[in-house]
Amino acid sequence: MKIVVSKNEELLGLAAAEAIAEGLKAAIAEKGEATFLASTGSSQFTTFVGLLARTDVDWTKVTMYHLDEYVALPESHIASFRKYLKERFVSKIPLKRAVFVGCEDDKLEEHLAELEREFDGLTIDVGAIGIGENAHIAFNDPPAQFDKAGAYHVVNLNDTCKQQQVNEGWFATLNDVPKQAISMTPGQIMKCKKIVSAVPGPRKAQAIYNTLTNGKTDPMVPATLLLEHPNAELYLDEGSASMCSAEILAKHG
Repeated sequence: MKIVVSKNEELLGLAAAEAIAEGLKAAIAEKGEATFLASTGSSQFTTFVGLLARTDVDWTKVTMYHLDEYVALPESHIASFRKYLKERFVSKIPLKRAVFVGCEDDKLEEHLAELEREFDGLTIDVGAIGIGENAHIAFNDPPAQFDKAGAYHVVNLNDTCKQQQVNEGWFATLNDVPKQAISMTPGQIMKCKKIVSAVPGPRKAQAIYNTLTNGKTDPMVPATLLLEHPNAELYLDEGSASMCSAEILAKHG
């Protein structure tokens, strides 16, 4: 895994955006189009700012997919990832196509089946995969189901994950956070040709330390799975890297 440590979150975002852009440009040069898997949350703010500045990417040849969404949360809610992506990214660039996760509660099974059809035979060129405070990837909280079949599944959110959403200002209280989410499965995430993980801030320092020092692929530390990917890049700032020694970073970098 390539590891890049930037001085601050803004520089991290620019570095991660450059890595994503280079992956998309390479795919477009090879086959005339590219697919991009987008993650959300406050940790991705500066990466999206960096991506919007990339005028060298032909966005008309890029199809965007996204990782996860809360079950039965209206798109109008401030915490909706569909709302987040449309307002911060999709509405600002001329994408070829955007495929969103999320539906009304009574259409959940139908929506999951639709996503399975969408991902049948699909290759994602670049996946932007964040890492949560509990080291989750997408909404695969520990213990993550690494062997779960299919592209997406419904998961139960643990309290650490819910508290992160409250701390980031998406919900007022723990009880306001939905109990479940639609999440891309770990196996589907690992099918991305390239993975770029932008993980800023001291609140993520423990998760990064646990990921890089665990010594094995551990469902209790879901992000350890990314260490097995042949083309994964981890972008940190001084805050998120603060618990890791130079030796730890060099071991994986």
